[in-house]
Amino acid sequence: MYKIAGFFHPEGVYLNNRAYFQERLNAMGDSLKKNGKGQTRLWLSSCICLSETGPSEPETASSLISKAFGSGIVAVAFCGELYNSNELRTELKHLGHSFQSSSDKEILLESYLEWGMDFVKRLNGIFAFAICDTACQTLLLFRDRIGSKPLFYTVLKDGELAFSSRIRSLLSLPEIKPELDLTGANEIFSLGPARSSGCGIFCGIREVLPGHVLILTPERKTEKPYWTLESHPHGDSWEKTVEKTSFLVTDAISRQLDSAEPVCTFLSGGLDSSLVSAVCARKCAAVGKTLTTFSFDFTENDACFQSNDFQPSRDRPYAEQMVRCLHTDHHYLECSSTVLASRLTDSVLAHDLPAMGDIDASLLHFCSMVKNTSSVALTGECADEIFGGYPWFYKEDCLKFHGFPWTMDLSPRKALLKDEIIKLLHMEEYVQSACDFSLSHLPVCKEDTKKEARQREIVWLNLNWFMRTLLERMDRAADFSGLKARVPFADHRIIEYLWNVPWELKAKDHTSKGLLRHVSKGLLPEEVLWRRKSPYPKTYDTHYEALLAEQVREIIHDPSSPVMEFLDREKTERFLQMTSDYGKPWYGQLMAGPQMMAYLIQINFWLSHYRITLKL
Repeated sequence: MYKIAGFFHPEGVYLNNRAYFQERLNAMGDSLKKNGKGQTRLWLSSCICLSETGPSEPETASSLISKAFGSGIVAVAFCGELYNSNELRTELKHLGHSFQSSSDKEILLESYLEWGMDFVKRLNGIFAFAICDTACQTLLLFRDRIGSKPLFYTVLKDGELAFSSRIRSLLSLPEIKPELDLTGANEIFSLGPARSSGCGIFCGIREVLPGHVLILTPERKTEKPYWTLESHPHGDSWEKTVEKTSFLVTDAISRQLDSAEPVCTFLSGGLDSSLVSAVCARKCAAVGKTLTTFSFDFTENDACFQSNDFQPSRDRPYAEQMVRCLHTDHHYLECSSTVLASRLTDSVLAHDLPAMGDIDASLLHFCSMVKNTSSVALTGECADEIFGGYPWFYKEDCLKFHGFPWTMDLSPRKALLKDEIIKLLHMEEYVQSACDFSLSHLPVCKEDTKKEARQREIVWLNLNWFMRTLLERMDRAADFSGLKARVPFADHRIIEYLWNVPWELKAKDHTSKGLLRHVSKGLLPEEVLWRRKSPYPKTYDTHYEALLAEQVREIIHDPSSPVMEFLDREKTERFLQMTSDYGKPWYGQLMAGPQMMAYLIQINFWLSHYRITLKL
């Protein structure tokens, strides 16, 4: 997958010293290459510099795709994938456009020439891209509707703006210092691994909001939405709701299955991944192909698994049943505790930020194993957020709680911090303010009852916070491994429709994800269809805990450990001696005691590796 970077200067200075600015672009591109391998293509105008970094391809042009139009030139730098490129190409050809390649970038360019800036509303996909139009000296920075692909920026001296797909590319510029202030510290310790929309954690670094375009001209900088959810009463009958949902889900899966590269699915044996795999298996069988599927677990879980309210059962028996049902070419992948602990730092490098501890690192490791045989993977992510699969969608205490329902108690986060840090951060106030600010942008439906309004709030918070964290996890883990991850349930058409479907239909017959289960009838065995939710697997190996505890002890007894600016040594030592409670996560459903240790290890590595200066 390509990465993008570039600059905008309102005074039009770039062509005055082309060699210098090409060198700056190449430096940003070098930071985006993996193991120093890849190719960076450049494009410069007086006000705008663009670059695109990706795999070295001898037949690829040395500059970005561009085209003369009117009195100027239009150029495109693109990161992502389009899932409706065939339809767009056909429509544009009917309108008189011609194409020289099968590239999505050429579709973007021709679409902009035909429909102007609003062409982005026609796109179905995940993306972060830049369009330069020299005729009006305008740079447009677009980010996909759900925020799967990242796009960061910062304002430099003299009003110059630098942007990139990755934070590390911005940090490669000598004038940008890696600094963490109180806001960033709160994002890490009070909200993390989630983060506020638009926040890049580092001082001065922002992120283009999902579903927005950042418009840069010599006169002004403007960010505006091109996509928003609209609230209204749901007018469809139950039968019509099932029919429409079935079409949208099947169509999204079918679109994302289309690829010239080897495709697989992640098949856990849960409802969501099983439905995705079932649709894909049927499509493959229709053309004489066999679908490749993968499931994941940990080598020690045969002996160490502990059933609890959040993870009631293991996946393998259900995955085996689905493999027999679908006749897929299935692979069982496992990860040891030693390997898992070793991948925690890779997870940080994939995000340029602390991530979801071992929940993130394990997915990264599995993606690297999948990449050995497949280039594209379809997953069941996001169904729980959209169809209401979590307990906080219906539990009374969650509905009554005014805050983030996946982090209702901040005491575990405070348990290891210095008292002076706790006082300094004002954690409750920061978290509440972030939640309130998010809810202030919720599109209200005046016909909602009080309970329906609260349920809509829960969905809004899930879409804008919890789901986005999981999408970032999936995207960064796959991208780090060179795998393209696709998430059909996050198709914006599904989100738009399900946004207004009331809870009594989503949870038909008082069953979690009842609507999706009815959509899946006839495609899945009954045991899988009505299986109780069991989240992504994690290790329950006590040896893994011991490995983490050893690393944390090394950190807290090393005076040079940067995280010790925040941690209380005695509190942390007491925590390490306690028995882990797998049933009471401090974030989501999976992040309990061991994940707290993994998160602290990631924070310490992040502060050290990126040489971050604290401005508290």
